[in-house]
Amino acid sequence: MPKTVLLVGTRKGCFILEDDGERRHWRLRGPFCEGWPVYHAVYDPESGTIYAAAASEWHGAAVWRSRDLGESWTLSSEGIEYSDEGPKLSKVSSLTAAHGRVLVGAEAVGIFESKDGGETFSLLSTLDGVPGSEGWNDPAQQPPGHLGISWTLPSPDDPAHFWAIVQGVGIFETTDDGASWTPRNKGLRRDWPPPPNEEIGFCVHSLGMSPVDPSRFFQQNHVGVHRSDDGGRSWTEITEGLPSEFGFASAVHPHDRDTFYVVPLDGGHGRVMPDGQAAVWRTRDAGSSWHRLDDGLPQRDAHLGVLRKGMTIDAQDVPGLYFGTSTGQVFASADEGDSWSEIASYLPAISSVEVATVG
Repeated sequence: MPKTVLLVGTRKGCFILEDDGERRHWRLRGPFCEGWPVYHAVYDPESGTIYAAAASEWHGAAVWRSRDLGESWTLSSEGIEYSDEGPKLSKVSSLTAAHGRVLVGAEAVGIFESKDGGETFSLLSTLDGVPGSEGWNDPAQQPPGHLGISWTLPSPDDPAHFWAIVQGVGIFETTDDGASWTPRNKGLRRDWPPPPNEEIGFCVHSLGMSPVDPSRFFQQNHVGVHRSDDGGRSWTEITEGLPSEFGFASAVHPHDRDTFYVVPLDGGHGRVMPDGQAAVWRTRDAGSSWHRLDDGLPQRDAHLGVLRKGMTIDAQDVPGLYFGTSTGQVFASADEGDSWSEIASYLPAISSVEVATVG
């Protein structure tokens, strides 16, 4: 029987949650990766491999991998490096496994790739020459978090076509495997002075493409939620109806192009769910209206934060939705967010949650 597997990246290693085949009961395993901080962990359905992007203050940055659902692990940093004259590599912060390769987003800004299952890596692109690149590795100009390439989103059909988020700068698109890039931030707004180039200077937190319509994109921004109907070339704000314009995490429905989920947070220094009441918000009409989903979530003294990779959705007929918090809880819904249960507690601070159907 196929089972649902959640990969949970935390400040103290990677954890795995496995269901009973019906998404009702869950078994927790871990921590793995020797307790390294794991910024993002993903499952590659083509190879059955788990990859975990990790960075240790003592050992540097590397990618852990497991080919047996976490029973054993190896790591490699071979090729994840810049030249002696290049920028300083502090961490690997995002992963994408698609089209027979693994893309690794790094800080300082760079994208590495592996075509041998994560054994070795090579530098694919540093996005040199695009607007803003002359300053984004300057420590004085880096945004808090220092994630560099915080997100990569592949085209479903063309391995040379993908999008990348440079934290605090914006979205960039390549159609030639990183040889050239185009800013894709038209229609976004900012609440701070613009940089010299108007095409950049936007803080995009998460990005998703509808699996049933590749022209439909959604994003959660530092200032607002936005929708694109032309593959990210332009954006329309759809924040109205939400309790906050700020948030990190989001999820795109696997079967309905108009359904999208976000976790609004207090945009101040706290960056937790407003009023201590946990909720996920859903639109079923592409952002024309929003509905609060809180059945089963704590509604008192729940000062929970969810980071940009902290929410995911599976592709079952009735999709399951999952999110992890910065205080170590994992919540799950087997009915598209209508009701929730807590399936893990007391984990280290959670950086990412990804889902896979295995078997």
